[in-house]
Amino acid sequence: MKIFLSSLFVALALTGFAAPAPKTISLKVNPSNSKIEWFAKKVTGAHNGTVNVKSGNLDFKGNDLIAGKVEIDMTSITPTDIQGDWALKLAGHLKNDDFFAVDKFTTSVLNLKKAELVSPGNYKVTGDITIKGTTKEITFDAMVNKDSGTATADIKLDRTDFDIKFGSSKFFPEIGNKMVYDEFNLKVNLSFGKAL
Repeated sequence: MKIFLSSLFVALALTGFAAPAPKTISLKVNPSNSKIEWFAKKVTGAHNGTVNVKSGNLDFKGNDLIAGKVEIDMTSITPTDIQGDWALKLAGHLKNDDFFAVDKFTTSVLNLKKAELVSPGNYKVTGDITIKGTTKEITFDAMVNKDSGTATADIKLDRTDFDIKFGSSKFFPEIGNKMVYDEFNLKVNLSFGKAL
């Protein structure tokens, strides 16, 4: 009986002093302090520019990223490597049906489904990205610092996965030096911090 009571006391003591489970919180992305840059190449050169973050949140369990969502305002897409009429012309082309058809698809969405911690602050993230009404699963590396409220990632995408065929040699093999490469990059910089 004495042994039983001693064991019960130890069990109760350990239970009482066990660390509480980490709390799950959702932190709001600050669009005005966030930035997404895009980079695309063609045979005769390259272009780059920006597109704005519309809204978003990152979900944490303790200090670890576990999920999130970022909405992108496709109506804001613009080149930054050229100016004036050329910039307006390219922005208009990117917004029309040859590329992102922003009159029909005003937003793109990145849903983070899983984040695997590789090393402190470094994650391998799996998620779904929806562009022009088509959703694809992607995996990419991200650096996230909950204390400073910053997250960065470099995401590589194939535009033909989203039915963007203009200038693609996959669909127009005789296009020659007018070819636009299928792969493009998104360099994502997010600022976050306000709990939802």
